[in-house]
Amino acid sequence: MEKQYQVVEEKGANQRLDKALCLLFDISRNRAKELIDEEAVLVNGIGTKPSYKVQTGDEIELLMPPLEEVEIKPENIPLDIVYEDEDVLVVNKPRGMVVHPSPGHYSGTLVNALMYHIKDLSGINGVMRPGIVHRIDKDTSGLLIVCKNDNAHTQISKQLSEKECKREYKAIVHRPFSHTFGTVDAPIGRDEKNRQKMAVTANNSKNAITHFEVLENFKNYAYILCKLETGRTHQIRVHMEYIEHPIVGDPKYGYRKTLPTDGQLLHAYALEFTHPTTGKRMRFEKEPPQIFQDVLHKMETGEIE
Repeated sequence: MEKQYQVVEEKGANQRLDKALCLLFDISRNRAKELIDEEAVLVNGIGTKPSYKVQTGDEIELLMPPLEEVEIKPENIPLDIVYEDEDVLVVNKPRGMVVHPSPGHYSGTLVNALMYHIKDLSGINGVMRPGIVHRIDKDTSGLLIVCKNDNAHTQISKQLSEKECKREYKAIVHRPFSHTFGTVDAPIGRDEKNRQKMAVTANNSKNAITHFEVLENFKNYAYILCKLETGRTHQIRVHMEYIEHPIVGDPKYGYRKTLPTDGQLLHAYALEFTHPTTGKRMRFEKEPPQIFQDVLHKMETGEIE
């Protein structure tokens, strides 16, 4: 068991224990309740209920069970490989596919597919994320760079951190715009009211900048191109919600009444980076999947207003 300790400060006081655990240890509300039920949480050395109101100065001890060791297996899942050489490959990830395994989700991921089709993958990110240097959400489709060796991984990771790797996304959002270009410069951090979401917040946030261009306006929607200057979790989805133009079909950040798209209409359209070995500047583009194209066509023909 790994023991973790936190002392409740004034700003975290007078909250239920399960909610306080979310804030103090960055775990989900359900996981917090499970740990309390398993008597893995002590407050001032004593076990208590999820409803206990923590107080300033309370000492909370969390006994975190060891991570389950899981063997990640190769799976014969078709891949849309846009480019490949000895160092990198660019893959077009479909909607509905998780990028890498995580607790409770160990199969059907992009990593499982890569391990079947690719002999060598970089090991910098460990056995759960071989070759993965960046990621996109499960229901976001589009282009990803995968690294085959540690040198390529180090070089691409550096380009990402230094903003030398360009990433562009296409999206369909609610409500038309009154201008053609815009920039959202708003910090993003964990949503204090819902730990499963991110939000524009001043607390525990990181700088986040999204540039966008309106490609086409419709009566109730807009088709846009987004360019990331930073790469925060759910960045485009959070920023579009923040400026009141949430992405169509987004179940987490969008409107309840939206089009039946089974996920957000967000696609990683373009990648541009410098090859880690040759030094050549490379750019790849891939148009959105059919469901995205179908919705866009219906908007252009007036079938969807």
